[in-house]
Amino acid sequence: MTMQIPLSAPDISGEEIDAVSRVLRTPHLSLGPELQAFEDALATYHRVDHAVAVSSGTAGLHLALLALDIGLGDEVIVPSFTFIAVANAVLQVGATPIFAEIDLVTLNLDPAAVKQAITPRTKAVLVVHTFGVPAQMDALMTLARRHRLVVIEDACEAIGARIGEDGQARLVGTFGDMAVFGFYPNKQMTTGEGGAVLTRDAARAARLRTLRNQGRRPGADWLDHAEVGYNYRLSELACALGKVQLKRLDAMLDLRRAAAERYSQLLKDLPELDLPPLELPRRTISWFVYVVRLPEGASRDSVQLALRNRGIATGRYFPPIHLQPGLRAALKGAQVALPVTESIARRTLALPFFNRIEASQQATVAQALGAALTKAE
Repeated sequence: MTMQIPLSAPDISGEEIDAVSRVLRTPHLSLGPELQAFEDALATYHRVDHAVAVSSGTAGLHLALLALDIGLGDEVIVPSFTFIAVANAVLQVGATPIFAEIDLVTLNLDPAAVKQAITPRTKAVLVVHTFGVPAQMDALMTLARRHRLVVIEDACEAIGARIGEDGQARLVGTFGDMAVFGFYPNKQMTTGEGGAVLTRDAARAARLRTLRNQGRRPGADWLDHAEVGYNYRLSELACALGKVQLKRLDAMLDLRRAAAERYSQLLKDLPELDLPPLELPRRTISWFVYVVRLPEGASRDSVQLALRNRGIATGRYFPPIHLQPGLRAALKGAQVALPVTESIARRTLALPFFNRIEASQQATVAQALGAALTKAE
């Protein structure tokens, strides 16, 4: 059935179309001036020294781990309540993901749980800013420094989110040793497929550029390879699209915040429905999705079916990684107890959410959700 109200939709204007068309009139479709311009714009926006564009957020996670020399025998502390790419990237470099519990409000790593998960083999903490909500970076960075751990920020869902008081707030992605962003079409801004890695270290940036391009150092002959690498390049078309999207980002974030506020107003009287926080102390949310938590005992499958029958798409962010069959097999069936993660994951439901969602569409979603919850009790 075609969904009348989709779960997500990219926001593409004529300016993006014109930018991509201009690239098609040039001889440069890869590793050209648009790549450099997009990387410079990302670095400038975040006030960091280096941004390295790659083919996806997943590729960025993989390269960040490699550039930080994380590998066989190392442990990386990660949340289980996130997209599976986080654990996959850790496994792909030969390290072991160690799952830590999340807190009930932000759904991000709980610093106390991270502290308990540290062992002599722990090399890094991979912090995810889940749903665009900034994690507790002050506490996590203090913990990492105390134990000499590197920190990777997965900001794939959180570009534009901030931590700190007004006037002194810092963007997420500027706290850890490296940060990764993703620009898939459901994100706040998109390059179609694509991502980026931020770093302040010139040597690490150079290695990231080498690794993304088949192990070829910048400026080297096309057939000279300094190390084993990957085809993680981002095309000129994608970079041209991303450059315009980044210019429009703050305005698009305003649209998403307004949509989140409308949902919260429409849904506030539905009994036992937990809504995401609109405000958090010292944190500015970058609204990626609008995820509610259903009442205990409500059948999420029944609610989703009822909305689907009304032409309304929904999503179940996130099934816990540690319960996924592929990960359990990779970790040889190691048992992990994460009661908060599992309880929350059973009840989460993502509602249609995108830049240009109309107030009338949100009202339709709210009415349908209320009716579905009544039947699901």
